[in-house]
Amino acid sequence: MKLIECVPNFSEGRDKAKIEAISSAIRSVQEISLMDVDPGEGTNRTVYTFAGPPEALLEAAFRSIEKGVELIDMRLQHGAHPRIGACDVCPFVPLLNATMQECVELAKKLGWRVGNELGIPVYLYAEAAARSERKRLPDIRRGEYEGLKEKLKDPKWRPDFGPCEFNARSGATAVGARRVLVAFNVNLDTDDAGIAKRIAAEIRSSGSGSRRFESLEARGWFIPEYGRAQVTTNILDIDAAPLAAVFAACSELAAEFGASVTGSEIVGMVPERALADIDRLGLNDVSLFDPAQKILERALGIPPLKL
Repeated sequence: MKLIECVPNFSEGRDKAKIEAISSAIRSVQEISLMDVDPGEGTNRTVYTFAGPPEALLEAAFRSIEKGVELIDMRLQHGAHPRIGACDVCPFVPLLNATMQECVELAKKLGWRVGNELGIPVYLYAEAAARSERKRLPDIRRGEYEGLKEKLKDPKWRPDFGPCEFNARSGATAVGARRVLVAFNVNLDTDDAGIAKRIAAEIRSSGSGSRRFESLEARGWFIPEYGRAQVTTNILDIDAAPLAAVFAACSELAAEFGASVTGSEIVGMVPERALADIDRLGLNDVSLFDPAQKILERALGIPPLKL
């Protein structure tokens, strides 16, 4: 049995009916397990996590994007999270008996369908990227939805699939293949987003501080529903940037900047091996962390993943 994960992120985190409609589109495909739906009001974004065999997964991914672009109008969308379209990003991740190359092929098939059947510009990224400058998602997102119209005029940013025209309603979509990623956010006892941004600048891979981590993307923002600032990170390699080490670095830097860390949260799902120091992370700080629902292997009933 081949098992691949798909983690599309949609630019809607507030309208429960729209969020559920996209969930229903995913559930409509047999053999698919929708494991987690994680909306954020302040980010105005929902992360869906589902898994299944390749062909069923491809169909579920397409149906979710088809429903998302039907319901989400980017001309009216605003939130804290950077984005380029209604379905901002859709990655495929190999889990069991599947290769990265198979995920690359799925990304290309999905990109072709989204571009040709839905009329949306599609960029391939990460392991599916056809060009080196499109490997990193932050580079594709630079300028966000608001800058997309001008970006599409640049020959270097001609989409891999779909029209080279600005789709005002739906924007663009990034489709890719990657390893398991952990979206890990650290909460601060302040509403000063500036402190969170300073911490993020110190720890991310592109930073110049002594506490920088490899394979770590980070930024700082204020989350209204929590009433506090947050350092939001994407950990691309849990060996290079262990959660406990990232949490400790944020705690040390927060103290230096006159704040403190109250806890953390996982957005989406996490592999078992990433949570070796789970008791230190304060994962119940802003919402309940249920290991049975948030840890990949437990939700799927599979052995520990070899990452």
